[in-house]
Amino acid sequence: MDIRIEKTQRAIKNAFLELRAKKPLEKITVKELCALACVNKSTFYSHYEDIFALSEFMESETITSIVKNISAQQQDPFRDPEIFTRNLYIAFLSNDSLINILFSGRERARLGDCLETELRKLMCARYPEYKEDIEWNILLSYCVQGSFHAYLNYKDRDPDAVIRVIEKVVQALKPLYLEHIPGGN
Repeated sequence: MDIRIEKTQRAIKNAFLELRAKKPLEKITVKELCALACVNKSTFYSHYEDIFALSEFMESETITSIVKNISAQQQDPFRDPEIFTRNLYIAFLSNDSLINILFSGRERARLGDCLETELRKLMCARYPEYKEDIEWNILLSYCVQGSFHAYLNYKDRDPDAVIRVIEKVVQALKPLYLEHIPGGN
């Protein structure tokens, strides 16, 4: 990518994060974002359709970062649910500042739902037979949503203690989970 385009996109994203940290998404205007980023409105519109498209793009980047973080920690992130949920919780903590800005207010619940959707796509690409397996899908929901809500509610607590509790819960679910992973029994 051209270095000028990269610098422009970085300026737009940084300005957006600064504004988003101070106000709801609906209150941010392209005009004020462009003034803060020192770019013309036409430049903004050459990259993004509107503020909501920019927000969605940045949310998507954050979700992709979390999924990559999990995948980098485990060859098959779904084989061992304790490690999977630990890595997921750590990925949430690693992206905490972005999550707090991009997914604040009414957007809070979207992160868990979007992340669950992306992880389900990844898993079903590896194991297409799980697409319609309701038990496996519910177990995945418990792991993702449980870790997400533990992060939301307890991120200010000792991470090791939170991770231990998450792992205990997942260990209780592990027999069900392993029934649905190839070679898991």
